[in-house]
Amino acid sequence: MPRLVKGAKWTYGWIIVSPDREIAIPPQAWCEFGFHAGDEALFLPGSRRSGGFTVSTPALMITMNERLGAGALRTLGRGRFGVERVIIPPEVDVRPGDRLLTVRGSRTGLGFIAQGPIYEEALKHPELEAFE
Repeated sequence: MPRLVKGAKWTYGWIIVSPDREIAIPPQAWCEFGFHAGDEALFLPGSRRSGGFTVSTPALMITMNERLGAGALRTLGRGRFGVERVIIPPEVDVRPGDRLLTVRGSRTGLGFIAQGPIYEEALKHPELEAFE
């Protein structure tokens, strides 16, 4: 898993939103975040700068709520994990065919970014893996 530039976020690679709004979760991220098939998936908004969203679980969010205070986080939607996959709920603003960059944004969720400087830098790296 590379860092595209010194001090930047760790990057897993690219994913493409499927026609049924399903996305792959990179295997390394699947293990690092402790996702399991059948578990509830929480979708949180990304930053204004990078857009996209974060996928987390209720267990991971306990840590975030303790840091920020209960009720500080806004959830966009909920779903269930499949095997190294998740379907994006309709409340999340993505379209089939969208290309998202997966990043380790924090220890509380997997980031999927849609724009901004990190995304632009990733476009210059054809060696980044794509997950289907």
